[in-house]
Order: sequence, then structure tokens, then C-alpha cells
Amino acid sequence: MQKIETFASWIEQSNNIVFFGGAGTSTESGIPDFRSAAGLYQTEQHSPYPPEVMLSHSFFVKMPDIFFDFYRSKMLHPDAKPNGCHTLLARLEKEGKLKAIVTQNIDGLHQKAGSHEVLELHGSIYRNYCMGCDHFYDLEQVMASKHMVPRCPRCRGVIKPDVVLYEEPLDQQVLFRSMEAISHADLLIIGGTSLTVHPAAELVSYFEGNRTVLLNMDPTPYDNKADLLITERIGEFMMKTSEILYG
Repeated sequence: MQKIETFASWIEQSNNIVFFGGAGTSTESGIPDFRSAAGLYQTEQHSPYPPEVMLSHSFFVKMPDIFFDFYRSKMLHPDAKPNGCHTLLARLEKEGKLKAIVTQNIDGLHQKAGSHEVLELHGSIYRNYCMGCDHFYDLEQVMASKHMVPRCPRCRGVIKPDVVLYEEPLDQQVLFRSMEAISHADLLIIGGTSLTVHPAAELVSYFEGNRTVLLNMDPTPYDNKADLLITERIGEFMMKTSEILYG
């Protein structure tokens, strides 16, 4: 109880909060993470191709049919709903306390909860572009292709999700804006991330404020640097925090 009260008081005392989150932010919404015991990388070990391989740029180019079968079945969760973490962050942004969300997720749940300043390091499933003519397509176009490679009706080019695959660089503008946001924060909340995916994980080193809160079920390389370490389910903890803040 003491940790949650401390967390709530720090939020009340802060006016420039930034949240840095990963896959663990969305597990309570029914979206599996990658590296935990129940994560995608563990449960898919029976496949002839490891998930890391299927989610690489070279595999996408060489075997788009297998890529999209995996992508549609494992990476798309359009019916997922925001949990307590997403909703509290959206409320803090509306109040002007939270200035940015820097996320490694591609699920769009922060936007569904009402957040606007969301910096998506790894892109989004909701943005898709034709590799031939750059025409934009929404998620429905990819879903509707079912067991086929989605192709542009205009030029027949392959429609690629605007997600960062292995072997691809991060968007430099998003990366710079994330660095700026974190470096100016007075409270950095890190949640649901193993802090092992680079270069995204290195962004937390730009924080120059006084208080860092780390919420993650499993140990991370940053545990000993956090001012407040919480090893509870992030959605539940944030919901309890919301109750303390707003009743």
C-alpha cells in the first residue's frame, strides 16, 4: 500500500510526466507479450521459423505469404480493449500532467483510451502502405486478405504494415521526439518492458529528472536505478492508483 500511495503522490506533484512502455502494458488486454514465459517467443517454438525470423524484413521480402499468415494470426488484436494503465495515462494527459507516451507497442490501445501524444517507436498495425505506389490502407484491408498476401487494388503492389521489423531502422523523427520528451520529464514512468530491445531501451538514459518509477513483473537491467520499483500487474496497479487519485 505504501508504494501505491507514494506513486500517487509523485503523480500529484508532477507536471511533466512521460510514460515509456512495452508489451507488458497490453497483456491485461489479452495481447501476449514476447519474452515472458507465456510470451510469443516461447509459445511459438514449435514453428519451423522462429518468430524473430518471421518478423524480419528479409523474411517479409522472401516469404510474404508465411509472414502475413503469422502476422494476422499472432500480431493483430483489433478487438482488444484498453486496461487500467491506458485509461489512467489518457486521463493524466487530458489534465495536462502527462506530456507524452513513448511506446514500443503497435496495438493502438493508448489511442483507443483517448491519448493523443503517443510516440510509436515500432509503428502501428492501423497504418499500412502499398510498397508500389505508397497508397494508404487501414487495418481492414490487411484483415480482408485472409490467407493471401494483401495487394494494392491500384497497382497490385504488396501492402506492408507500417511496423518496424527486425533489420529495419526506427523512424528518426519519432526517436528524436521521444528523446526530447524523456529528457524534459520531471517524472518518468517505465511500464511493461524488459528494457532489452535496443535502441528503444536506451531512451530511458536521456531522463534527467528526479523520479523514475518502474513497473514490471519480471526483473530488468534498470531495476537498481529506479526510485520506485513495482512488480505488480501494471493494469491493476494503475487502476488502484486512479482510485486513489480520483476516488
